[in-house]
Amino acid sequence: MDEGSIDRGFRGLPIAETALVSAIWASSFVGVKVALAYAGPFTVAALRYSIAGLLLLPALVSSRPRGTRGVGRAWPRLFAIGLAQYLIGNGALFFALTMVTPTAASLALCLTPIPVLVLEFFYLKERTGFLHLLGIAIAMGGTVLFFSFGIESIPALAIGMLALATISFAFLPVFGRDLARREAVSNAVLTGVPLVIGGGGLLIVALIVEGIPRLPLAGWGIVLGLAVVNTLAAYLLFNHALRSLHAGEANILLNLSPIGTALIAWGALGDRLTPFQMAAIAIALIGVSLAQSRRARP
Repeated sequence: MDEGSIDRGFRGLPIAETALVSAIWASSFVGVKVALAYAGPFTVAALRYSIAGLLLLPALVSSRPRGTRGVGRAWPRLFAIGLAQYLIGNGALFFALTMVTPTAASLALCLTPIPVLVLEFFYLKERTGFLHLLGIAIAMGGTVLFFSFGIESIPALAIGMLALATISFAFLPVFGRDLARREAVSNAVLTGVPLVIGGGGLLIVALIVEGIPRLPLAGWGIVLGLAVVNTLAAYLLFNHALRSLHAGEANILLNLSPIGTALIAWGALGDRLTPFQMAAIAIALIGVSLAQSRRARP
């Protein structure tokens, strides 16, 4: 299908899908933080993504004749998404959440447009204007302001893990958009294959590092909720939206997640924000939205 015909199509549905994903992912940080009371970070991540991948296996099998015709050529990118988004990115994020608040982790990921910019330049050969660079600078300033309040209490290891997650999360919007806009594979394949790859890798790491999981019933309930709603449903919606929205356009709505995370964490975990930190969040979100306000130019 021609990319232009997709972009000129009805945009209300993909925008609504991305807004819903933003709301769902705002709760992910808090849900993971609560689940970490029952199991280690790699175990929680492994169970969340491997269960989601297993639940999608029937759809992968049923769509094989139609949906996997392009998997051979798309395999390197599907593997890269699974490795970067789930094994490395979320593995590092879950580990960082053992040391920082959900709001801090959510805000740190607002810097993902920076590695996305680099990946777009080298992979998609797209140029960047002054407005985009200005927005990135403002976003970085807001993030630095947030972390400057009590920065001494944030371990260097946590900062390193968040930086690793931020870089790793750049692969899904770029590679996923490339596959989705060309309809190289079905939405089930684009979502399920990376989940199986990343979830399987995390499961091996978790078994080696943390052993066999022994969660109480409440812990299993949280993990299942994260797997079904925050992973399976959310990624299906997001990957479907990438057929019509550019990666930057989708990120405008996704970068509203820190506000939802802050509000949920305030009510559920008692993580209070100072006026200074709330202003820093607002600055970061304005900067990221400004950075994503341009359309890609070849």
